[in-house]
Amino acid sequence: MGKVPGHYSRFLEKHPEVASAYRKLSQAVAEDGPLDPKTCALIKLGMSVAANREGATHSHTRKAIEAGATPDEIRHAVLQGTTTLGFPQMMAGLAWVEDVLAGSRSDAKE
Repeated sequence: MGKVPGHYSRFLEKHPEVASAYRKLSQAVAEDGPLDPKTCALIKLGMSVAANREGATHSHTRKAIEAGATPDEIRHAVLQGTTTLGFPQMMAGLAWVEDVLAGSRSDAKE
């Protein structure tokens, strides 16, 4: 899929207990409700775009693919932000999504 950013890898090495606690919290949140993993991944993707977080958008695009979302579903999730976030923010998010999709063409179903 995509390479984990170096700064994140260094964080994991330097702070393994914090990283472990964060992963456990993430897992607990994911399992504490009725939403399936793909839906959760698409929601987190939308939240990343809304928060104007390019790195998080890249990460959550990869996670959405891993959860079974197709490129068209991912794009559609971002498109939903048009009337809530505004066209420019949605377009920025779409560009960040395309960064990841362009690098995973062999893995992704168009």
